[in-house]
Amino acid sequence: MKTIILTGASQGIGFSTAIKLADSGHQVIAIARNETKLENLATSKSEGIIIPVPADVSTAEGRKKVIQASQDFSIDVLINNAAILVKKPFSELTLEDWKHQFEVNLFSVVELIRMVTPLLNSPAHIVNIGSMGGFQGSKKFEGLSAYGASKAALANLTESLAIEYSRDRISVNCLALGAVSTEMLHQAFPGFTSPTTPKEMGTFIANFALNNGSVLNGKVIPVSVNNPT
Repeated sequence: MKTIILTGASQGIGFSTAIKLADSGHQVIAIARNETKLENLATSKSEGIIIPVPADVSTAEGRKKVIQASQDFSIDVLINNAAILVKKPFSELTLEDWKHQFEVNLFSVVELIRMVTPLLNSPAHIVNIGSMGGFQGSKKFEGLSAYGASKAALANLTESLAIEYSRDRISVNCLALGAVSTEMLHQAFPGFTSPTTPKEMGTFIANFALNNGSVLNGKVIPVSVNNPT
């Protein structure tokens, strides 16, 4: 049985990833802000163990809660899934918008990785959940410059940490997700429907996190079947 820390676990892709991991017989330390949704998650699995930890990982207090809940375990996998979307035309974005976008999508990941590192097994796998919006050369969309830039920075962080952590047998990879039928997709592209479900993507992420750390490191992998038009 492996122990996995998963952020953004209360809904959508994170929820489905947690269920797949637990139903595969593993232990998931599930992090999200919404305590009620986390309790629902904990009762939805059929196998394994889900430890719900209500915490906002974009705050120092929230990250401290994650460490307190995890410190008695040896962590095999860290999946950084929590994210927000700031959607505004570039001309309307304020500096506070940019700070908020990067605080959640990048800086909180930086801090959580730094704090979780002493708890990681050797080998271990860190999986950062990125976006096609931050994948170099991908199609870009109006109103998503801050979001895309934060995810591009996450991809670059992944490549950098893969080099620094390789000596400790810690692999770091990034999955650049395309359109998945989630609340965030509907916020970004009202009226657009993706054929990819959270359950399908959650299954993919869970399998990737468990099985690919030994053969891949420093990769930013596009995971997409279609884009909004």
